[in-house]
Amino acid sequence: MLVAKVAGYAGLYAPLSFLLAALLATFTGFAYAELSARYPKSAGEAVYVQEGLRRRELSLLVGFLIIVTGVVSAATIVNGFVGYLHVFVMIPDALAITLVVLLLGALALWGISESVLAATIITLVEVGGLLFIVYVGGDSLATLPARWHELLPPADAAIWQGILLGAFLAFYAFIGFEDIVNVAEEVRDPVRVLPRAILLALAAASVLYILVALVAVLALPPAELAETRAPLALIYERTTGSPPTVISLISLFAIINGALIQIVMGSRVLYGMSREGWIPNWLGRVHARTQTPHFATVLMTGVILVLALWFPLVQLAKFTSFVILVVFALINLSLLRIKRRDPNPAGVRTYPVWIPWAGFLSTSAFVLYQLVTILAR
Repeated sequence: MLVAKVAGYAGLYAPLSFLLAALLATFTGFAYAELSARYPKSAGEAVYVQEGLRRRELSLLVGFLIIVTGVVSAATIVNGFVGYLHVFVMIPDALAITLVVLLLGALALWGISESVLAATIITLVEVGGLLFIVYVGGDSLATLPARWHELLPPADAAIWQGILLGAFLAFYAFIGFEDIVNVAEEVRDPVRVLPRAILLALAAASVLYILVALVAVLALPPAELAETRAPLALIYERTTGSPPTVISLISLFAIINGALIQIVMGSRVLYGMSREGWIPNWLGRVHARTQTPHFATVLMTGVILVLALWFPLVQLAKFTSFVILVVFALINLSLLRIKRRDPNPAGVRTYPVWIPWAGFLSTSAFVLYQLVTILAR
């Protein structure tokens, strides 16, 4: 759904926006990979900032910012769900949003094993759907050798402003790899598994989103692409001449998956912060049968429902990207401080110090650029 909105800012240069966003996320991905092995705990970001900067109030703020990004991101995803649902049936947006949020909340309450199984199955369906779009858009990709020069932007400030604004929005597509660290206490051998999962998730997302963005701008005029609420369905319909039933169904599953992950992640952050004694104990209570933090899950579900009903998709995505960039800057800064005190911990794979420096500077630059853009309006 975001590829259409990114095209609205960047036009034919939308793939470049996704490439810049992928690079921005990758630097911080390596920071998360190292920190998740050093401190395999729930409420990962809050723990990392506490270990690095040793300011409890800042750690608490980061924990709440991660929860905020989780609920806002889920609300964004649910808004995107409606666009694809309308391919099948026209029902009021508010009713569709309410039903899907309550269903996902119930699944998250059911149990972590059930939630992870559902998320895994849907993720495979989602990846299959994106690969399918790349496949059916093969004829469009085949024109790339003849059209590649069209995708290279000139040295024009206005065009590059659109590309950077598109990259800021496209960055939202890469948010999610950091959620892995918040189920660290429910993973076997997290020191080995978590870093691999983070880097693999980032690599796969980068390749898929850049390919889909290429197919989109080569198959459709950017102005038309920017107007649709269901871009993958439109690409499929235009390239195959067939009704977009299959790809719309896959997109529905993919959207549901993203919202489910955010509910699970946010409830685990609340649980982890409660276990640290930073917030009330009742948010850390676990249901005797399902072993899920039920109060935290209900709270997450309720807040997501309110946001999804009241705010449009693009505003939610922009807000999520801005907040998570602030968090990423603090994560990279924390790792720099930690590496200075303990550069080579036993049993943990570390990465060169220039990586968190690059992560800190790039995320901080994007935050400042967005603030300047907002103030200039």
